[in-house]
Amino acid sequence: MSRRGTTERRSLRRGPIRRGLALGAATAVGFGLVGLGSASAGTADHAASATDRRTDFTLTILHTNDDESQLLGVDGDTDGDGTIEPDETRAYGGAARYATLWNQLRDQAERGRPPAGGKRGVLAISGGDNYLAGPEFSASTEHGVPFYDALALRRLGLDASGIGNHEFDFGPEVYADFIASMAGPAGTVPFVSANLDVSAEPSLATYADRGIIRSSTVVRERGEKIGVIGLTTPELPTISSPRDVKVSAELAEIANAEAAALTRQGVDKIVLVSHLQDIDNELALVPQLRGVDAVLGAGGGEILANPGVPLVPGDTAERGYPLWASDADGRSVPVATTTGNYKYVGQLVLRFDRAGRLLGADDDRSRPVRVSGAGTDAVAKDLWTRTHVEEPVADHVASLQETVLAQSEVALDGVRDNVRSRETNLGDLLADALVWAGAQRAAEYGVTPPVVGIQNGGGIRNDAVIPAGPVTALDSYDVAPFANFVAVVPEVPRDTLRQLLERGVAASPEAAGAFMQVAGLSFTYDVGRQGQVVDESTGEILTPGDRVRSVVLSDGTVLVQDGQVVDGPAVSLATNDFSARGGDAYPLKGLDFTPVGTTYQGALQDYLTEALSGKVTAVDYPVGGEGRITPVS
Repeated sequence: MSRRGTTERRSLRRGPIRRGLALGAATAVGFGLVGLGSASAGTADHAASATDRRTDFTLTILHTNDDESQLLGVDGDTDGDGTIEPDETRAYGGAARYATLWNQLRDQAERGRPPAGGKRGVLAISGGDNYLAGPEFSASTEHGVPFYDALALRRLGLDASGIGNHEFDFGPEVYADFIASMAGPAGTVPFVSANLDVSAEPSLATYADRGIIRSSTVVRERGEKIGVIGLTTPELPTISSPRDVKVSAELAEIANAEAAALTRQGVDKIVLVSHLQDIDNELALVPQLRGVDAVLGAGGGEILANPGVPLVPGDTAERGYPLWASDADGRSVPVATTTGNYKYVGQLVLRFDRAGRLLGADDDRSRPVRVSGAGTDAVAKDLWTRTHVEEPVADHVASLQETVLAQSEVALDGVRDNVRSRETNLGDLLADALVWAGAQRAAEYGVTPPVVGIQNGGGIRNDAVIPAGPVTALDSYDVAPFANFVAVVPEVPRDTLRQLLERGVAASPEAAGAFMQVAGLSFTYDVGRQGQVVDESTGEILTPGDRVRSVVLSDGTVLVQDGQVVDGPAVSLATNDFSARGGDAYPLKGLDFTPVGTTYQGALQDYLTEALSGKVTAVDYPVGGEGRITPVS
C-alpha cells in the first residue's frame, strides 16, 4: 500500500462468549520460561530463570493464518494411513469450535498475574488468506455482504490482519467486499501490508484513504503500545489476480523503515505479520531486520510444534514452535506460523522488560493449540458462529452435493502431487473443458476458436480421486474453485508455446503448481536437459528451457520436432485468465487475450452436462490419461 503514517488503535474486544466450555490437556496452562541469548533458526535453547523478575509485560499473541474458507471443519486420520474413520468426519477445526477455543485462550491469557511478574496482555492477529474460492466461499458470494468468512473472523476480535495472496483471487472488488464485511460494532479491523500500493484500484484505494488498509497499526494493550507491520509476498502478481495493485520486493528495507517510524512514535514492541508463502522466507528475512521483536509467517502451511503437543490425527510436526533467527543486530527473534484451515490456534507468549526489550518466550504455553471436537481436549461450538456461519454454509454445500452433473465410468485423479507432476485423466478433462468453452463462445466474443487448452496444475484443487459414479456440482467446485474466467489467447507464437510447455516441466520431476495439463496437443520432454529458469517476480525467462523434444497438435500438425520449433502460424489457445496474464510465470504476459464469460468451474460443469451429455467414459479418459504428456530420456 502507499506509505502512510501509522495510527494508534485500541484493541478490539467482543462481547463475552459462553464460559466454562471444556478445555483439555492441550490448553493446560504452564509457565516454563525461555530466555534469549544467541539463537539459530529452529532452536529455542536459551538459558533463563523461571523466577526472572525483570519481566514487566507478558504478551500472548493469538494468531491464525490461511484459514481459506474451511468453515465447516476438517477430517482427522487416527491411523495416519489416510483412512478417515466415520466418527472423525469434520471432527477437527471449523469456525464455531475455533471461536470457542480462541476466546477461551484469550480469557486465560488475560486473567491473573503471570509468575514472572508484571502486566499481561493479548494481541489477536490473522496472517491473511482469510478466504479461498470454493464451495464454502461460494455461499458467501451468493449471500453477499457480509461474507460468512468475515463473520467468523469478526467473532475472534482481531486487532489486525495481514494481506495474503488469495485475497485477490476474485479481483480487488471482492476483496473490498470482504473488508466491508469485517466492519462490526467495534469498528473495522485494519489490514496491514507495507509493500502494497492499492491506489490504482478505486475499490481498495477508498479503504487506504480511510486508514483501513495501511502499512502498520498500533494496538494499545494494558497501557503498552504494540506495533504491527504487514508484508505481502512479492510473487503476488504471478499467483493471484491483484490487477493494478503494485507490490514491492524490497521487504527488509520497507519493514525496517516502518519499524523505525514506529519506534520514533514511542512504540517499543513490534510484531511483523508477513505472508511470504514459506516459513523459510521469513527465516531468511530476519537477519536483515532491525527493531522487529517477533515474526508471524503465513502462506506456507507448515506445522510447527514441539514434542508432546497434541496435533490433529495425521498431522506431523515439521519443526519446533517457535523457530528462532538472529536479526541484523544479533538479537534473537521468534518466528511462528500455523498450518491454517481453522485447525490450530497459534499461541506465542513473550516476555518484555520495562524498556520494551524482549527477554524470552514462555516455552510451555507457546505452541499451536489444536481445535478438537472430540476427546479430552474437545471444545464445544460457539452458538453464534454455528447459527450465523456454519449452518447456512453447510446448507449451501449440501445443495451442491445433491446436484449430479455426470456419471463417470472411471475414477478421476485430482490428487495434488499428481496433477502437479504428470498427466491425469481429471487434468485432461478440465483442459478439454477449456477448449470446448472457448470454441463455444468464440463467435460471441469475436476470437479465433482455440485448438489448444492449458490448465495449470496449481488450479486443480480437490486433492483427491473422485470415485467412479456420480460427479456433482460440489465436485466441480472442489476441482476448480477459483474465480478464474476462461480466456482465449488467439495468437500464441510457436516458440512462445514451446517455452510455455517448458515452464510446465521446469521443476520436473518435482511437483509444481506451474505444471500444466493440456488439451489439443501431445508433447514429450526430457528432464535430463536444461530446465527453464525464470524470474519468479516478473516472469522474465532468464534461461530458456530445452526439455521439450516434440509437440504435435491433435490434427497431426508438428510444432516442435527433435527439440526444434517448426516454422508456421501462431496457435489459438484457451486457458484461464490467471494464466493468460502470466500467472505462475507463464510466458503469456503481454499477449492479447479475451475472457469469454464463464469461469473454469462453469466450463467444467457445462462440458460435463452438455458436451459429454452427462457421461465420462473410460475410453476417453482412462486412468493415467491418454498419453498427452510423455517423459522421455
